[in-house]
Amino acid sequence: MRRLAIILAVIGSMTTAALAVQPDEVLDDPALEERARDLSKGLRCLVCRNESIDESNASLARDLRILLRERLVAGDSDSQAVNYIVERYGEYVLLRPGVNGVNWLLWAAGPIMLLIAGGAGVMYIRRRSMSAAPLETELSETEAERLRELLKE
Repeated sequence: MRRLAIILAVIGSMTTAALAVQPDEVLDDPALEERARDLSKGLRCLVCRNESIDESNASLARDLRILLRERLVAGDSDSQAVNYIVERYGEYVLLRPGVNGVNWLLWAAGPIMLLIAGGAGVMYIRRRSMSAAPLETELSETEAERLRELLKE
């Protein structure tokens, strides 16, 4: 039982985001460090794809964290620091890109595809129900005669 607890503790400590930021990266000013942490949670690690640079242990994420902190120490505002990184690495570096330019198509693609699929489903059901033969039809004279013969036996 003790081994399991140790293993779980080690695995849990490996998955925390706090371990990604190295002690030599931490700024002396707690306010600047908090700003850097908040901003780095919104920037994507270009190696890990869906992790923020705050969570990633990749060397590129470390470089981006250091660059962000350098910009904040230089006196940049939050938006200026983020814009500087976006200019260098492209809008893909943002975990939540803005709804502008071509990105509006990406944001709208999900709802548009849902509407198209719903419309296709409705059309399929309507065509299927219209092509089905009516349930109550009258028998032809020969069918009625054959039914009478079968019922007599």
